[in-house]
Amino acid sequence: MPIGLVADNDFEKELERCSGKRKSVQKESHPVEAEIVTTERVGRSVGDNNVPESLRKLIGEEALLNGRDAALQLAADFGISSSSVSAYTKGATSTASYNSPSKSLISHINKSRERAVKRASKTLNAALGAITQEKLDYTDADKLSGIAKDMSVIINNLEPKDDSPDPSAPKAPQFVIFAPQFRTENSFESITVNE
Repeated sequence: MPIGLVADNDFEKELERCSGKRKSVQKESHPVEAEIVTTERVGRSVGDNNVPESLRKLIGEEALLNGRDAALQLAADFGISSSSVSAYTKGATSTASYNSPSKSLISHINKSRERAVKRASKTLNAALGAITQEKLDYTDADKLSGIAKDMSVIINNLEPKDDSPDPSAPKAPQFVIFAPQFRTENSFESITVNE
């Protein structure tokens, strides 16, 4: 039966066919009452809200600065899954978009990374500046060198990884193929032999 306006008799016939019950035909004086049936809601269920962008940024920054465990704890407080935390850490908005990060989310995470590297660099430079020749001569500088080492490790961990090949990494095998040049007979030295 096509969708649209139909006569009462056609409606009754279709209703009988769908329900399997035989209805008595009503007289024209009594109009047929129709019922509106609501369908199930498509998409997110009620109460299943999208995670706000600000919370995604906060979780991604927390994972960068304080580690995955801290980010998982923060996400658990808001009922967010660990797979979503992994996506937010990489700048993606969901696990489905893991390989195509959100520009705003990844830029926020990179800015947080730059701020942390800048703070660690300042502390590293201050620790290196505090190691003077006098302190090296008269004082044990283990604590200052330990601070400098810790700051360099922090900077190394926070800086983005360089995708260029590492010169110290083992190289793949290389094959050198030598193709000798063909020489003509005239290019060789000739010796005359008398018999």
